[in-house]
Amino acid sequence: MQLAAGQPLAFASQPDAAGPHGSPSKPPLPIRLKAYYWALSQKGHPYVWGGTGPGYDCSGLVMMAYRHAGIHLPRSTYGMLTSPLLIRVRIPKIGDLAFYGTGHVELFRKWGYTYGAHDFGTVVSLIRYGRYWRPTAFYAVRVPGHRKHG
Repeated sequence: MQLAAGQPLAFASQPDAAGPHGSPSKPPLPIRLKAYYWALSQKGHPYVWGGTGPGYDCSGLVMMAYRHAGIHLPRSTYGMLTSPLLIRVRIPKIGDLAFYGTGHVELFRKWGYTYGAHDFGTVVSLIRYGRYWRPTAFYAVRVPGHRKHG
């Protein structure tokens, strides 16, 4: 469809279409990124066994990050691993879950790095994993009502 001046008509589904206030509309942030960015806001909080804030253990931080993004995951790593919301992936994206065996979980950042509440005496932070201590499985969190890992 063309306007009289020969300019194409912009539809709301087009990436450059204006939003309700005249600014370009942006696609919504994926849930995994909302969770990751919330977790980043907790940087520096201490590791606390069983903690769900303001100090956290590994699964407490992951659970709360996804809760702030609108997804309710189980409290423990074991519960998370049995959740129907998790989908195993070979190539994780930022914010996906990185499990170190069945007893530890953090958020994937990029190859070589996870973000989380690592262990006693540490604070929530970016962790560089190595040859002997590294994730053994990665999972995307399925958003109820959606099919694609976003």
